[in-house]
Amino acid sequence: MSVTKESTALMKPIWIVDDDQSIRFVLEKALLREGLPTRSFTNPREVMKALEAEIEGPQVLVSDIRMPGGSGLDLLATIKERMPGLPVIIMTAFSDLDSAVSAFSSGAFEYLPKPFDLPKAIELIRRAVGESQREDVAEEKMDGAPEMLGQAPAMQDVFRGIGRLAQSHVTVLITGESGSGKELVAHALHKHSPRAQQPFVAINTAAIPKDLLESELFGHERGAFTGAQASRRGRFEQADGGTLFLDEIGDMPFDLQTRLLRVLSDGHFYRVGGHSAVKANVRVIAATHQDLEQRVKEGAFREDLYHRLNVIRLRLPALRERREDVPALARHFLQRSAQQLGVEPKRMDDAALDRLSHFQFPGNVRQLENICHWLTVMAPTQLIEVKDLPPEVLDSGPAAELAPNLQAPDAPIMADATSPALTTAAPHVHDMAVSAVAVGALGGGWESGLEQEALLLLNSGRTDVWDTLTQRFETSLIQAALATTRGRRIEAAQKLGIGRNTITRKIQELGLED
Repeated sequence: MSVTKESTALMKPIWIVDDDQSIRFVLEKALLREGLPTRSFTNPREVMKALEAEIEGPQVLVSDIRMPGGSGLDLLATIKERMPGLPVIIMTAFSDLDSAVSAFSSGAFEYLPKPFDLPKAIELIRRAVGESQREDVAEEKMDGAPEMLGQAPAMQDVFRGIGRLAQSHVTVLITGESGSGKELVAHALHKHSPRAQQPFVAINTAAIPKDLLESELFGHERGAFTGAQASRRGRFEQADGGTLFLDEIGDMPFDLQTRLLRVLSDGHFYRVGGHSAVKANVRVIAATHQDLEQRVKEGAFREDLYHRLNVIRLRLPALRERREDVPALARHFLQRSAQQLGVEPKRMDDAALDRLSHFQFPGNVRQLENICHWLTVMAPTQLIEVKDLPPEVLDSGPAAELAPNLQAPDAPIMADATSPALTTAAPHVHDMAVSAVAVGALGGGWESGLEQEALLLLNSGRTDVWDTLTQRFETSLIQAALATTRGRRIEAAQKLGIGRNTITRKIQELGLED
């Protein structure tokens, strides 16, 4: 793919720090082919000079550990003090795995073992870029925060609530389904508050391993645990004077809930390994997609913490509850995607907007944003028609459109797009998953749809039914999980309840690397 100056100028560069010229060269060329601008350094001293001289830093920092003129771990600690939300990838040889553990403890986004597989390295850097664009941290100016859109009555209620709460310092609990925009509400509460000129710091408590979460929140002293080579401020200290957004608070480990309750009570806490109390003046905004009352009944969430957080509650409606907002949101996301990619914005015709407005959006606004990004890349013309919409939207059409195909037992239904022996009597039916959706829509549930698909394949004489359906089932699960986490594999594995190595292996086996 060719990269224009316009497309690479839209984002801050990836900074590469390595004394090995061949490593720098390979990463530079590969990233430029992907449309990602770069800047290279041979040692940490050069990086610090660049940070002192420039207003804007990098989008992502990729650094070796051992270099003449400084350590990558020392650079990581310094960077995290100044730019706590910047994703830092540490490159390490196999013999440096102990250092890699230290890197994680110091806040590294990920480590990249040498020698590395170049496509996997680029994929990792792309994930870090996504994280950088998503996270809002102390250095970020709130003027650039995206506006909230919505004319639906349910959203107008949210806007009124934000207006009433913005000038207050009271703790707010935001509830709503995943992807409904809870972090945008937190941003708005901060932006319009007396703390607007102070830091806004966000942390997803479900995305950070339990062993690291305490240090992330409260910081640690030097030597507090293996790999703690320097003292580090936690998110509470980083947000001093401003706002701390605790996303997915319902997933916080029970023992940490006690520490959080203490901070909310009097503003004091201790760093990990510390003996002196630290005080932080922070407004806490929490969010969850879970039923905290039920979590309290189950003994998974402290009742006293629940009441401390639930001073004022704002409920964010699901996108299917505000369908009239879909066209405006879609136009906004298409414009933003085009700007990010350096291309002309596309637009939808009325039929496509109507079809999109009737989609259920299990992933809410985040899913709509992903769909618009997909359309910006994949739609063949500037005017998007119904046929250009992604499969998950087309396959969710009214059951009546698909019912005739189910009522014609003599008409074979496509079971595998690569099999010439199986054809379809309905060209708009994309794959076997469509008939499963249709059966579910007619009242049988997805299990019944799966059974019907199995019967169709078994009656066709195929002998690989188990492998075929299992592969598609696993593919759907992993793709759905990755969509909800914007491609972050570790978080997707946690949501699915499988190991990190398992999801990596499955992605490779199922050919989902792209």
